[in-house]
Amino acid sequence: MAAPLRRSLPSLGRALLTPAPARMLSAEASDALVEIKPGEIGMVSGIPEEHLRRKVLIYSPARTASQQGSGKVGRWKINFLSTQKWENPLMGWTSTGDPYANVGEAGLTFDSAESAKAFAEKHGWNYVVGLLFSM
Repeated sequence: MAAPLRRSLPSLGRALLTPAPARMLSAEASDALVEIKPGEIGMVSGIPEEHLRRKVLIYSPARTASQQGSGKVGRWKINFLSTQKWENPLMGWTSTGDPYANVGEAGLTFDSAESAKAFAEKHGWNYVVGLLFSM
């Protein structure tokens, strides 16, 4: 069983090394490709107009008081500057009508400030870069 496998490997290696013929794009395929400029990603993603020009804060979070390692240091986050909040009369919890109020805390984490800036520019958001010190 190993002998047939050994015989097929050299032919497989030759197949991988030979260049494949270039694919020709039809006129229909090339017309379908559209370049999206920075700031236009929101227009094609279905984001409502009132959220397209939001202002965001790009920051590097400070260490927590009990943190000794370098696990969360050096990461950059995008956080939306929240709008109206109110106290819910039934439960006493803080409520908001902002759909982006908790988005930055959960998932918008970047390795550098430059990549966070590029992401914000791509979505058309105005941004402020700063360090956030938590106490």
